[in-house]
Amino acid sequence: MRCALIGDPAGHSLSPALHRAAYLELGLEWSYDAITVASSDLDAFVAGLVDTAVGEQQWRGLSVTMPHKEAILAHGRVSDLARLVGAANTLIVTPGERHALYNTDVSGVQEACRRRDVPHARSATVIGNGATARSAVVALAGLGLQRLTVLARSPERAAHLSQLAETLHVSCQVRQLAGATATGDLLVSTVPSKGVDEDCERLVGEVPVIFDAIYDPWPTPLARVGLADGRTVISGLDLLCGQAIQQINLMTGDSVGFEGLLSAGQAELRARGKL
Repeated sequence: MRCALIGDPAGHSLSPALHRAAYLELGLEWSYDAITVASSDLDAFVAGLVDTAVGEQQWRGLSVTMPHKEAILAHGRVSDLARLVGAANTLIVTPGERHALYNTDVSGVQEACRRRDVPHARSATVIGNGATARSAVVALAGLGLQRLTVLARSPERAAHLSQLAETLHVSCQVRQLAGATATGDLLVSTVPSKGVDEDCERLVGEVPVIFDAIYDPWPTPLARVGLADGRTVISGLDLLCGQAIQQINLMTGDSVGFEGLLSAGQAELRARGKL
C-alpha cells in the first residue's frame, strides 16, 4: 500500500519519519512519501489516486497539510468533526466511492496536552486564525474550555473563530496581536515563529502552559521563554505525533504508541541538525 503527505511545500515534514517507523513496528511493507502538490494541481492529484497501474502499490491514504486542509474538503465524504472545524488533514482512499475525509489535528492537540499533564484548560489564548487554530479551539472545548481569547494580526479575519466558539458554547473575544499579552491557563500559537518573535516575554505574560504548533526550528522564541521560566511547554512535534496516532489507525486499522512516534521524530530532527 502507498500513503503520502501532500502540501506546498512538503519536503520539510517529519510525517514520513513517523509513518515509516509505524509501518516498521506494525510489520507493514508500505511506502510513505512527502509530495509537493501546488493548489492548482490538487484536483488532478486526488483524481489520480484510483488510477494506479497494475503491479504498482495501491493508494491507501493521504496526510494533508497547508495549504490544502480546506480545499481537500471538496474531495470526499467529510466527517462531522472535519466539517465542524472546516478543515481535514486525512484522506482515506475508497475506490468506487467518494474518499473519506477526517480531522485528526483535534485529537492530536488533546493527546499532546494529556502527554504533558495538561488535561484541562478553562481559559486559553490562541494566536492565529487558520485551520490549526480552529482545530485547537475545538480540541480545547473538548477539554473543558470556557473562555477563549484569540490574538490575530487582522482581527476582522478571525470572526469565524468567534462563531465557532459560540457553537461550542465558549465565550470568546478577538484582539489585535500587536502589543497584546496572553491570559488564561494555556497559550497556543499556531503561527510561524517570525510572527511572534518580538517581545515574547510580554506576549507570554503569566500563562503557565505554552503550546507552540511549530517544531522546526526548535525551540521557538515562545518556547525559550517558557523553558527558561520552568513552565510547561508543548511542541509542534507533540502535536504531530498525537495526530499521527489516529491518522495511522485510519490508514492501517492498527494502533501505535505515542513514544515510538516521538522517538522517530526526534531522531529525524537530530539527523537534520535541528535538535
